Amino acid sequence: MANLIVYYSRKGENYWAGGVKNLAKGNTERVAEFVQEAVGGDLFEIETVKDYDPDYYRCIEEAKAELREGARPEVKAYLEDKGLDMADYDTVFVGYPNWWGVCPMCVLTFLEHYDLAGKRIVPFCTNEGSGMGGSERYLRKACPTATVEKGLSITGNQAEQSRDEAAAWAKQFA
Repeated sequence: MANLIVYYSRKGENYWAGGVKNLAKGNTERVAEFVQEAVGGDLFEIETVKDYDPDYYRCIEEAKAELREGARPEVKAYLEDKGLDMADYDTVFVGYPNWWGVCPMCVLTFLEHYDLAGKRIVPFCTNEGSGMGGSERYLRKACPTATVEKGLSITGNQAEQSRDEAAAWAKQFA
């Protein structure tokens, strides 16, 4: 069986060390690439059909409304649209920014699309100080037949320098 590294990442405006910075590559995408480099496997980016607002503060307000409503934003593609099959993976690394203490709701849209019975879900998130928040609890609820492992929290403004930390953590699960 193989590893799958699936992630949602925000490019453009991001909260960064107390301010907002425009990023060509999202923090979570960087960490996802480090995880793939360390353990191998397929890399899959979750993308929403409707883009979040490019303004960071409006984006997180949209995310807050989605959380409050229990929304499941539509995603552009699933594994099968890219010729991949969830049945081929036993370990699924799931990466996301921590918004309002949880993963973006589109991550749940993606995960709830699949039968994850017997799979191991290994979460990692980027944030500016809130750690994993309640995201592991949300993942357990969305993936009740999977085992959700203890996640890795990376401070977003340190994502570029997190290669060794991400690799050491990921190798525990490979």
